[in-house]
Amino acid sequence: MTELLAQILGITQAWLLAGGVVFLRVGAAFLVLPAIGEHYIPMRIRLGAALAMTVLLTPALAVDLVPAGAQAQAQDFAGYVMTETIAGLLLGLAVRLVAMVLQIAGSMAAQATSLSQIAGGATPEPQPAIAGFLLLAGLTLAVMSGLHVLVARMLMESYDVLPAGRMPLARDVGAWGVDRVGHAFALAFSLAAPFLIASVLYNLALGVINKAMPQLMVAFVGAPAITLGGLVLLLLTTPFLLPVWMRAMQAVLASPMGPLP
Repeated sequence: MTELLAQILGITQAWLLAGGVVFLRVGAAFLVLPAIGEHYIPMRIRLGAALAMTVLLTPALAVDLVPAGAQAQAQDFAGYVMTETIAGLLLGLAVRLVAMVLQIAGSMAAQATSLSQIAGGATPEPQPAIAGFLLLAGLTLAVMSGLHVLVARMLMESYDVLPAGRMPLARDVGAWGVDRVGHAFALAFSLAAPFLIASVLYNLALGVINKAMPQLMVAFVGAPAITLGGLVLLLLTTPFLLPVWMRAMQAVLASPMGPLP
């Protein structure tokens, strides 16, 4: 009877340690993931979602983590705290950079169409209204497309690239971060391209008109036109921009640490 209780206690301890290791990665990722990691989501909801994801993933990862948990001591778990937290933050930042693409693109579009000051301070993080609209629309589309399922798959498959207990090399993380940031700005510029082209054409037309009629205050005449044109362009291009962004989001969720598409 004593041996049986000792075995049950050992198995329970192994599962708890394995769950703790999984929670370290999941909790760190949920701090920065888009949608669930937004500042307006209460911390208790984030904690509950992280615990639910941990309960979901731990049995699937039991083959790799439970044997390690059975042999782990207190000092080993302390090492997991650093490695798993860093791994979770890297995974969350990979997805967060894709979400920031919409903010960058919205800021470019608002600056190009003289809409950067409309409702600019309505959010805790001051940003143009177009950026806030695109971000909210993108996150809504991602959640409706099964973001939680993609995140669960990403976290489960991340142990193949970032094994538990192994610290990623700083050189590799630095190169990965530079590539991700460059790709984010390139994608944001591509999404904001219609607004930038419209702004160039508007300013060229304004210059020609000003050259032909110097006495006409073309800036006062053209300001309402560029504002209305920016809103109409936003209405026409948003249904085409969001699917492009969503494909990039799905590609990053499928391979957060891998090569960019």
